[in-house]
Amino acid sequence: MTMNEEDQKSKTYAPGPNAVDITPEKDGGVLKEIIKEGMGNETPATGHTVVVHYTGRLTDGTVFDSSVERGEKFQFQLGKGEVIKAWDMGVATMTKGEKAVLTCKPEYAYGESGSPPKIPENATLVFEVELFDWKMEDLTSKKDGGVLRKIIHSGQGSTTPNEGASVEVHLTGKYNGVVFEERDLAFPLGEGSEYGVVEGLEIALEKFKKGEKSIINLKPKYAFGSEGKAEFNIPPNAEVQYEVEMKNFEKAKQSWEMDSDEKLEQSEVVKTKGTDYFKAGKYSMAIKQYKKIVSFLEFEKYDEEERKKQCETLLLAAHLNLAMCYLKVDNNKEAISSCDKALEKDPNNVKGFFRRGQARMGLKDYDIAKEDFEMVLKLDNNNKAARNQIVLCNNKIKEYKQREKNTYRNMFEKFAEQDAIRDKHKGKAEEKGVWNADGDKEIQDEMADEEHDDVSLTENE
Repeated sequence: MTMNEEDQKSKTYAPGPNAVDITPEKDGGVLKEIIKEGMGNETPATGHTVVVHYTGRLTDGTVFDSSVERGEKFQFQLGKGEVIKAWDMGVATMTKGEKAVLTCKPEYAYGESGSPPKIPENATLVFEVELFDWKMEDLTSKKDGGVLRKIIHSGQGSTTPNEGASVEVHLTGKYNGVVFEERDLAFPLGEGSEYGVVEGLEIALEKFKKGEKSIINLKPKYAFGSEGKAEFNIPPNAEVQYEVEMKNFEKAKQSWEMDSDEKLEQSEVVKTKGTDYFKAGKYSMAIKQYKKIVSFLEFEKYDEEERKKQCETLLLAAHLNLAMCYLKVDNNKEAISSCDKALEKDPNNVKGFFRRGQARMGLKDYDIAKEDFEMVLKLDNNNKAARNQIVLCNNKIKEYKQREKNTYRNMFEKFAEQDAIRDKHKGKAEEKGVWNADGDKEIQDEMADEEHDDVSLTENE
């Protein structure tokens, strides 16, 4: 199939004698002829990012596009509809290093309309494609390569589970090729840690379709981390692999799918669940539950007084409990935000002011933290915890002012020393009748020497 330019202009392309129909229907829509064998037997899977060179021609030999001529390899995600159907089919059959010619009927290329101005209507196209490499599909939001997927068997439809969905899976975990766990499991997605499911698997399962089977490679931070898992003989900072089958799932109801009464009922359920997680010290899990209450009720309006009161009580508790959870995980900014929302609901809420004060202390904003604790005392004069926090704030403010005072004192002393050195050298220069750049450099050198000698006086300030 490879021709020189004169041949390309004068000859019509036709499939070679070794061309094979690779369409599932065997309708002759995509014919593939290998012109250079690749390495091994492994081929890329759906979701893999493949790296290729290609040259596209019409059947009269006219080149309409070529990555080779541009000198830039082309990448795309296989099986995701980013390229014409013929490419998704053809490249999926290629091995690394293989070069092949794909002859593509219009229905597997650009169809009846073509792609003006270069590709006419109902055009059969001929692509010479070389596959260089591929990499597994990265499922992480940051695209850090921590959760990689290779689809073995595609699932059904287009629906994937959401957080809270009931999933039924079969898991086989391997480390260095050795199976360390194999089990069937049903659990609510988002609460996998309660069932021994690592974070990376939950991230992956959110992208699974029903019936899908895939290989999932996990970096340590998405698996067993720096501690490893002694029970499974997995050392610290180990990469692991899972083969996962999504046997079934039932999506959790979204907020917009619930009526007002369902939202209140679900809020009570997740509030109890969040409290249980909090008591167990599982603060990130508790945060997820309390956030659900906010998503359910934040924009709900109830006419019935009892329902309205229940909604306001649940929202207030959710914001206050979120603040406490954020304090536990040292996320002071989010804690302040949650307290602000709680105080919008109840401007005289003692817990709201107290927890916001704690968060502000965590950010070393002692002056405004003190104001929050003083508001607590204004609302509850017998609150000993707030009095203690005010004492701590005063001590921190005093320490800060003392450090600031010491800093300025050291600064002024340094300036005075520099002035003294400058005056000394200026006097010497005037005696000699000389004051130039060399004299100034001498002063700078001496000042630098003295700074080096005194560095220990300022390092701990």
